[in-house]
Amino acid sequence: MTPLDRFSNHAAQYAQFRITYPPALYEFLLSVTPGRTMAWDCGTGNGQVAADLAPHFSRVEATDISEKQLAQAAARPNVHYHVSGAEQTPFAADSFDLVTVAQALHWFDAKAFHEEVRRVAKPGATIAEWGYGLVSVNEQIDPLIQHFYTDIVGPYWDENRRHIDDEFARIPFAFAEVEHRRFEERQHWDAERFLQYLQTWSSVQRYRQAVGEEPLKQIEQSLREPWGGEKREVCFPIFLRVGKVSK
Repeated sequence: MTPLDRFSNHAAQYAQFRITYPPALYEFLLSVTPGRTMAWDCGTGNGQVAADLAPHFSRVEATDISEKQLAQAAARPNVHYHVSGAEQTPFAADSFDLVTVAQALHWFDAKAFHEEVRRVAKPGATIAEWGYGLVSVNEQIDPLIQHFYTDIVGPYWDENRRHIDDEFARIPFAFAEVEHRRFEERQHWDAERFLQYLQTWSSVQRYRQAVGEEPLKQIEQSLREPWGGEKREVCFPIFLRVGKVSK
């Protein structure tokens, strides 16, 4: 399976306009991860999860297939970035207390990745995989977002995206002590900030390449009018599954 890289061409924009994750999510992960020596953030992108883990672990290894994405990552003294696939890494066996994957599992060969996790994680280590679904604003704007997601750029989503829609239900997770949790990330954005976020969608990038036009032009005015000049709360629903690695 050849890895797909849909984000290198707009790495700077991705780093600037994608969301961060709520403190409650990290608090839960730390509560089920007693070891604090090493963590691996796989598919780290611009390193946002790796940076959030850094205060809690002696060392964080962060990998991604995109060198351009990693170039946007914030430097931390105990975070070490590597260009590497998820399925085969340079790490020694039995190294990690925690393995995380945020909004990236659907791009992996999940079976091979999980085999690699079993190799490099310590016995009893925590593996955590999460993603976030379609953003919500309010009753007036949400139908417009859904129309854009499904009807305008819908045909330009990779099939992998469907794993986000069904919250990884079709990706096996053969680990022990599995738990599922839900969180929300709420932020206050103006219309311009929201449109910049939509620009980071891989389907928007593929539409632009295939059609030669900007798909957001089809909804921009319709979105700006009800949004108005103020900031509005946007809500991202986050789904997470965690398990324990047994040898």
